[in-house]
Amino acid sequence: MPSYNLSHLDQLEAEAIFILRETAAQFQNPGLLFSAGKDSIVMAWIARKAFHPARLPFPLVHVDTGHNFPETIEYRDRFAEEMGARLVVGSVQKSIDEGRVTEEKGPDASRNRLQTTTLLDTIEEHQFDAVLGGGRRDEEKARAKERFFSHRDDFGQWDPKNQRPELWNLFNGRMHQGEHFRIFPLSNFTEMDIWMYMKREGIVLPSLYYAHERDTVTRNGTILAVSEFVQPREGEEVVHRRIRFRTMGDATITGAVESDADTMDKIIEEVAAARQTERGNRADDKRSETSMEDRKKEGYF
Repeated sequence: MPSYNLSHLDQLEAEAIFILRETAAQFQNPGLLFSAGKDSIVMAWIARKAFHPARLPFPLVHVDTGHNFPETIEYRDRFAEEMGARLVVGSVQKSIDEGRVTEEKGPDASRNRLQTTTLLDTIEEHQFDAVLGGGRRDEEKARAKERFFSHRDDFGQWDPKNQRPELWNLFNGRMHQGEHFRIFPLSNFTEMDIWMYMKREGIVLPSLYYAHERDTVTRNGTILAVSEFVQPREGEEVVHRRIRFRTMGDATITGAVESDADTMDKIIEEVAAARQTERGNRADDKRSETSMEDRKKEGYF
């Protein structure tokens, strides 16, 4: 007799599909945030399954800081083309040029926080009433607080102490004019679940996730790849290492880990043995204990 028991990956996929379809049903103009990181790739992959054989009912939305790894942008464009999806790009550089934000100064300057204004401007420009994100509750304590349907006020702000209950998989998407929702279909996935799902589905990833040789510097305890945006400072030693990236973000803040894991099987073994979260070597999360929650309250992802 056939088995009707679902594996935990099937259950997580079914939950994400339900959230994606609920989003399409409740909102007029959603967008799917796509950074070419593993979580947004999995979210877009599941979205394609959710609406197959139709095309995605919403565009891929990328907030481009201008400090991305080249491999990330190449993958983003190729993935959007293969998916047959419309790609909407918000530019942080454009926000700077138009005087919407001021670029940080100093030795540890980053464009990470500037993304908030660009994201909110992109949402307003395209009139998105819901934006799907690949955030997971196991990533960081601020994200662990967030609901599947996360309400944002007319300034794009999040109030973690005033969230709506989500009982019996009932989601309240009601809002006033000018407000919107951030929706997180992968909330209950863990990093291990993401990797096991990608292996099962045969998903191709940017090469940065796999072990490779690269010149690096160690800055404030974080291994950064040398690039046009990260140059060695006085007293810093350039070391050629075999590294990979557990998360994807700006070259200026995304820390690497020394690794020989050049296949998914090896990465899964490495993740199983890891004692630090994947965001533990992100320079932007080290600015303060509440840096992520502070950014999210302002309208960050």
